[in-house]
Amino acid sequence: MSEERIVAVTGMGAVSPVGNNVPENWKNLLAGKSGIGPITKFDASNCRCRIAGEVHNLALDEHISPKEIRRMDAFCHFALVAAKEAMASSGLEEGNYEPERSGVLVSSGIGGLGTITEQAVIMRTKGLDRVSPMLVPMMISDMASGQLAIHYNMQGPNYGIVSACASALHSVGEAYWMIRRGDADIMLCGGAEAGVVELGQAAFSSMHALSERNDAPQEACRPFDKDRDGFVPAEGAGILVLEEYERAKKRGANILALVVGYGLSCDAHHITAPREDALCSSRAIVNAFNCAKLPVEQLAYVNAHGTSTPLNDRCETMALKKALGEHARKIAISSTKSMTGHMLGAAGGFESVVCVSAIQNGCVPPTINQVTPDPDCDLDYVPNHAREMAVPLALNLSFGFGGHNAAVLFKHP
Repeated sequence: MSEERIVAVTGMGAVSPVGNNVPENWKNLLAGKSGIGPITKFDASNCRCRIAGEVHNLALDEHISPKEIRRMDAFCHFALVAAKEAMASSGLEEGNYEPERSGVLVSSGIGGLGTITEQAVIMRTKGLDRVSPMLVPMMISDMASGQLAIHYNMQGPNYGIVSACASALHSVGEAYWMIRRGDADIMLCGGAEAGVVELGQAAFSSMHALSERNDAPQEACRPFDKDRDGFVPAEGAGILVLEEYERAKKRGANILALVVGYGLSCDAHHITAPREDALCSSRAIVNAFNCAKLPVEQLAYVNAHGTSTPLNDRCETMALKKALGEHARKIAISSTKSMTGHMLGAAGGFESVVCVSAIQNGCVPPTINQVTPDPDCDLDYVPNHAREMAVPLALNLSFGFGGHNAAVLFKHP
């Protein structure tokens, strides 16, 4: 591996409950606008949690052919729309990149859950021979990477990571390493998820993991607030174009940020609950700084995992204190999940877009619904209003069921 290979972010795309492109998302996040509302995709009247962050008014036919739409699960729809924006913003077009040196690592935590449940109903009601021959390629969670590779003729590294809610951020981190060590020069990376489906809602509700603040959906997701009562599921995608720095500079690309550090660890503790001593999640943060060879004092902003669950928010606060020491009290921290809801395996991709946008624009989005301070969560969570500030270095955190921890550092170019 050549230590001289630097990794740049040269393009971004995003689809979420608060917007269908990066500028729209950024505008609404800074305004503190919530995209959470009553579920419209199915009858949720019998669910404990009847709210979610749904994507609205996404004109798929402007991006994908009718045949392709029918042959893909919704998570691939989101991935393609976000990737199209990312590629356009990067200035990359077929012909000005080498297919064999370009790859895709776009992940999903649960893949085509909607397709699986639809086809299971068809099997039970109409018979085995009526199951779609497209079921398998529509449901498997690596198919966002496969579809994007076909669409952009990217013949380099290609697969999907499944690490629950850390899937997308692990994908950004691993794509960074692929470029650093010379496996590729360009990587499309991030995540996509379409988990707002009846089975997913029922399963998370049965775990008592979701907010039941159904009568006030826009106030339901309240990370780090004393009265938080669970997360709110959401859907969408966040995609980055990563590119070897010298190549990007040579072609005159607009370099948005640098990826400079990646850390990961496992709690090795419980399938759904984080370690309450935050030993391993804090180690992921430390590992990212060790990878970057940067002091923690350069850090200005953290986009937290911030799910609005009692355990996560307390343990994440502790992890930041352990990893950053006294500097933890000098940084701005926000959870944009307070507005989007939790996009599960896509969250780390979308929130990486947020980190780069903060670096680019000199402003950080708020954590909305900060009403009652939790004494266990006593850091600066940028309550309720966006803040103008320089962001020379930003940290993105994602933690997933199974104890998966990921941390990625983005630096001003």
